Order: sequence, then structure tokens, then C-alpha cells
Amino acid sequence: MVYRKEISVQGGHGGSGAASFHREKFVPRGGPDGGDGGRGGNVVIAADANLPDLGSMQSKREFMAENGSAGASWRKRGKKGEDLVIPVPVGTTVFAKAQSGEEILVADLTRHGQSIRVAKGGRGGLGNARFATAVNQAPTTAGTGAAGEKKDIVLELKLITDICIVGQPNSGKSTLLAAISKAKPEIADYPFTTRQPVLGAVSNGRRDFIVAEVPALVEGSHLGKGLGNEFLRHVERARLLICLLDAGSPTIAADFATLDSEMGLYKGLEQKARIVAVNKIDLPEAQASLPEIRKRFAGLGAPVFYISALTGQAVVELVEKAMEIASQASRSEETASQPRIGVFRPSPKK
Repeated sequence: MVYRKEISVQGGHGGSGAASFHREKFVPRGGPDGGDGGRGGNVVIAADANLPDLGSMQSKREFMAENGSAGASWRKRGKKGEDLVIPVPVGTTVFAKAQSGEEILVADLTRHGQSIRVAKGGRGGLGNARFATAVNQAPTTAGTGAAGEKKDIVLELKLITDICIVGQPNSGKSTLLAAISKAKPEIADYPFTTRQPVLGAVSNGRRDFIVAEVPALVEGSHLGKGLGNEFLRHVERARLLICLLDAGSPTIAADFATLDSEMGLYKGLEQKARIVAVNKIDLPEAQASLPEIRKRFAGLGAPVFYISALTGQAVVELVEKAMEIASQASRSEETASQPRIGVFRPSPKK
């Protein structure tokens, strides 16, 4: 799957204006009648909910819109160049790359159909009819079309999900995702079986919730260690995080501290709503240490569930709570995005 792509875009060139003179029977001095050139097409990036990633443009790097057509006699204006629309997945962030290498945010395409013009087409040249004056009634010059705007663009996809499962290697993320959805992630008894984000859907009867599992986070993930840094960007969009821990780990408290620290060091993910899920409590070693684990996580400030993704123990309760919190976060986002309208209520005259 492709989540980042650098491309070069250029608007179409404007068509040249025409330099011609009217020729018609019984009209000996028809005068200049050269038409203007057509405008070059724009380059537009548009969000498409049907695309899973940026792989559709993997083999292409340069994109140019259609050029405008040249003007013609009889003051005929040249045809405008067609706009070039580049479809990208919903959740794509568009950056303009400056000459210094700095990436400047241009747009964040979070809705289907949302679009942004990234390169403007060049204007068409003026025909010689435009240059006629009382002094110069027969101009022979015409304008040339302007070149289209050219830019280097960086596209970065951040998945938009309701719930994101994060955890360290072998904590059971894939098993949990497979237990609560119809997703079929790779499940194996070795670290980093998940190398790409895996999506699944969970329904509460009223709507579907998109659940994502991202590759395991380890100490230093925010700096690029392991696979976490590559996919932490997808966690930014999630409304709720399920922090999954291995109850059989002898360092479960340190595991949670590492997980919490790595998310906090990456763009403030510690502010996200979260649920802590202690997994694999069906194991004998986990049962022996369960009282101590409960004591450690008491008063954590976030809901804590003790589950077994393999046997299904307490998984239903976990999912119900997760959907409830995700729904609340979704409603809060909708309220915050609505414009505040001032209402004028004049007082009655006394």
C-alpha cells in the first residue's frame, strides 16, 4: 500500500492569440479580427472514497493539464484546455514543496468530492483585434499564451478511522481485529506480523465503525525505529485508541509506559480518547499475575478491560464501550465544525 507520493504538476499553457484580418467580399477594409487564445487547464486534486491508497499513481510522477487552443480569425476564441483531475483517497493531505525543501500544507481532503486546485492554467494570448486603436488600426501583433503554473506536490494519506488498535509486538492486535470484524489479518507467533494497516468494520445496528490495526509500536517508534513511525500518522485520525497489552508479559507496566510515551512523543497523541485492554488473560501465567495487574491499573483514568481475544472473554463489552466513546467523539467533532451563527434579538420598545 502506498501512503506517500511526491509528484510534479503543471497547468496547461495558454493558447496564442491570432493575428489575422477580415476578408470578405465587398468589405475591403475588414480590419483585424484575430481571436484570443484559450486558457490552459488547471490541475485539481479531488478526494475519492473509492480509492484505498495512493497506489493508482505509483508508476507516474508528472501530471500536466491540457493546453489551450490558439485563437482564430473572425474573432474566434481558442478552446479552453480541459482541467486535469487527480483522484486521491479520502484523508489525503496535500503539501506544496518549496525550493528549500519545506513542505507547506495546502489542503486536507477529509470528505468525498472535496477538491483543491494545485496548479493554475496559463491565460490565453490576446488576438490582434485587441490591439487596434485609433492610431494603429491594423496591428499585426498578437499575444502568446502564458505558461501554466508548475509545482512539486507531496501527497500523504492518513486513514480516517473510528477506532485504532495499537500495541507492542505479539500483544494480539490481529487476533482482536479478527474477533470483532470480518477482517483477515495475518496472525502468527512472531513479532511484526502486521506490516501494513489492516481495516475492519464493526456495526452496532445503527452505523458501521471502521477499526484499524497498525504495526506494532516499540521504544523509539516516533523516531523511525521499527515500523511504528511509518504508520503513526494513521493514528492521528482515529477518534479512539485501544491500547492493547499482553497480560503474560512480565513487564506489562513498562510496556504500557512505553506505549504511552511513544504516542505522546508523536504529535500529542496522548490527548486522544483511549481504552486500555489487557489481553491473553486466559493464559495460566496471566491468571497468576492478574490480581497484581488489576492493582497496577486501578485509577488509571481510562476504562480498563481484561479480555481474551482468542476465547472472546469480555470482548463484546470492550467493543460496546469503544463504539460508545467513538460515537461521542464523532458528535463532538460535528458540533465543533458547525459555524457559530449570531442571533440578533432586539428588546421590545417600552
